Amino acid sequence: MDGMADERDGVPLTNLDQELFPGAGATKRDLIDYLDVLADRLIPVLRDRPLSVIRVLRGQDRFMQKNLPKYTPDWVPRTTVWAEASKREVIYALGNDRRTLLWFGNQRAVEFHPALALAATPHRQTHLIMDLDPPEGGGFAVAVSAARLVRQALADAGMSGAVKTSGSKGLHVFVPLAGDPAPEDVAAAQRAVAARAERIDPELATTAFIREDRNGKVFLDATRAGGATVAAAYSPRIRPGVPVSFPLGWDDLDDVTPGDFTILNAAELLGDRDPWVAGMPAAQELSAGLIEEGHTIPVARVQAMHEGKRRAKAKRDAEG
Repeated sequence: MDGMADERDGVPLTNLDQELFPGAGATKRDLIDYLDVLADRLIPVLRDRPLSVIRVLRGQDRFMQKNLPKYTPDWVPRTTVWAEASKREVIYALGNDRRTLLWFGNQRAVEFHPALALAATPHRQTHLIMDLDPPEGGGFAVAVSAARLVRQALADAGMSGAVKTSGSKGLHVFVPLAGDPAPEDVAAAQRAVAARAERIDPELATTAFIREDRNGKVFLDATRAGGATVAAAYSPRIRPGVPVSFPLGWDDLDDVTPGDFTILNAAELLGDRDPWVAGMPAAQELSAGLIEEGHTIPVARVQAMHEGKRRAKAKRDAEG
């Protein structure tokens, strides 16, 4: 019954029949059941990576948790990372086992956002990542079209990736990287892939970081680099119906929408399959051409910051 404690693998579980969040259409029990059944597919994408989670407590806004709270059980695996921005050490969990996932589920941690690098090699990003964000009201089909532009740009550079729904409204493309690429080279290559995809069809896609400059186009977000995170494959998302980030074959993209895959049906749809592993190509060396071109493209956030300041000054001058 609601309010009574349950236990699984030695992890106390509480308030299992409460709705996860307003509009979820799913309970905390549904979340924990999902994490339990999908643990064998979630753990490989989380393992040994500093883990940020997005929690949603009753009556509160969602929030991202990086630093483990003091009440975290001793058996939760963890790693300590120096945070340059805040000049302090942050203790991150490592999503390395089923018990840890169950404990996080009981903490109402709905979204799982692993670091892009392993804890042991924090400067070694393991994948080149493109995040395709359709415009407001743009629909999933335009994100699919943009993903195909990215696929073409990668193919032209001799590279290939796997694709998954973001669990929100867009798509993520992951390209596994071989060797030991420098972080700035990975970031540069991502910028170049986005720029090349934009050039293939500039009416559909844009690299404009400032939202008002996108003009109803799909945003090719190449900023998932360095200290960024991205929702893991199979991670639930805090959206109505609790959709999950779901791996797909490139040929399946036209037949689905992100809301088709939720914590209530994903396990049944998957069966024993792990399409993220099955669809992931072998690790690849970064294309030298992408790196070279990318280093000529300004970093989007920095460029946007300068442009924002320039526009604000122009507005002040005009009003002055």
